[in-house]
Amino acid sequence: MLKNGKKVLVFGSGKSGIGAVMLLEHEGVDTILYDGNEKLDPEEIRRRLPKDSKAEIIFGPFPEDQMEKIGLAVLSPGIPVDLPVVEKMKADGILIWGEIELAYHYGRGDVLAITGTNGKTTTTTLLGEIMKAHQSEVFVVGNIGNPYTMEAMKMTEQSVTVAEISSFQLETIHGFAPKISAILNITPDHLNRHHTMENYISAKEAITRNQTKDDYCVLNYEDDVLRVFGEETEATPFYFSSKRELPVGIYLKDGEIIYRNQEVVPVCRVEELMLLGTHNYENVMAAVAIAALYGVPMETIRKVIKGFSGVEHRIEFVMEKDGVAYYNDSKGTNPDAAIRGITAMNRPTILIGGGYDKQSEYNEWIESFQGKVKKLILLGETKEKIAMTAEKYGFTDYAFVDSLEDAVRCAKEEAKAGDAVLLSPACASWDMFRSYEERGEKFKDLVKSL
Repeated sequence: MLKNGKKVLVFGSGKSGIGAVMLLEHEGVDTILYDGNEKLDPEEIRRRLPKDSKAEIIFGPFPEDQMEKIGLAVLSPGIPVDLPVVEKMKADGILIWGEIELAYHYGRGDVLAITGTNGKTTTTTLLGEIMKAHQSEVFVVGNIGNPYTMEAMKMTEQSVTVAEISSFQLETIHGFAPKISAILNITPDHLNRHHTMENYISAKEAITRNQTKDDYCVLNYEDDVLRVFGEETEATPFYFSSKRELPVGIYLKDGEIIYRNQEVVPVCRVEELMLLGTHNYENVMAAVAIAALYGVPMETIRKVIKGFSGVEHRIEFVMEKDGVAYYNDSKGTNPDAAIRGITAMNRPTILIGGGYDKQSEYNEWIESFQGKVKKLILLGETKEKIAMTAEKYGFTDYAFVDSLEDAVRCAKEEAKAGDAVLLSPACASWDMFRSYEERGEKFKDLVKSL
């Protein structure tokens, strides 16, 4: 991987960066941990590394005299590939990898990888549970919150890795080649990072870059971009559809999920699932398809999917108080994901939205209200932008608040028995919270204290 005694620079000191340093040092590679934030405390970061770590730590502007020592830079997912310091590294001939590429380089066994704008975490979690019911060495890693680099050193040839992969992580792959990949859907997101939809789509589709005809890519037939991509990818496409019967694939017909690959195999009826909404049926179909293509018996698959209750922060039921049901959909961090949250509601809904601006458009989100949303409570830096869109579509029953505490208080005052209160922001959390998880936990705490 490296020549002439060069070191590896790990760029980013979060969980992914720490995992990368640990993996590299485990493999005997000299490492530098770098972060551009000069306000970080080196001693606090040092405490997060193993006691025997010899990694050099550098914060602030990157010293020019260090460039010649580096043969490879490993970027954490949050580091844009077009930063000036990264561009300088490329110009100096330094190879740029991401944590996914690094972990794949050292990891062993088969990889099943999932990407898409929405549904990744639910699908990855469900597939992980299916695989754990099938064999013993299973690792669930990636964008789901468990860095791939933290687990790679534990893997063997008998391991199966189920990986949730973001567009950020796919920007820096080179040899990464999953045995089975999946792209669930593509809708506008992260345009502040990728700048154009073309760049975003290209990043998602890169998950199949190194696959061959012997590998599969599971694709959403109802997504126009992905249906076309299935004809272009080197991998063998296998489609899922919630709207039509497929000659080969997995599909929803009259409330039943059916898997067709040489034989027609009924999987289950949607009433047997614990998940709400067509988008979740699509997530289940994708997970079932990957597992079945990998060779997991359908009997095992059925047992797991029927007992799966979903993931935290994704249309998560919190509690019912005074006849009002409260749902936490903090993972609805873009308009398309938030549309899915609204669609799943079966009560008149007071909706809490707004947050960090990822340069999304909110037209389709507002259109999806369709008489179901009684009141829209807005907070965060996008609140005025969303309100302007709402007014354009004739929806004027909205209120501005300054905090999540105020939002929950306002929702309680507006809600009547038989209503639902849904936190589904259609925006990232970074203007007010460190993560969507922190936002969701705060919401649940506030609701439980009502």
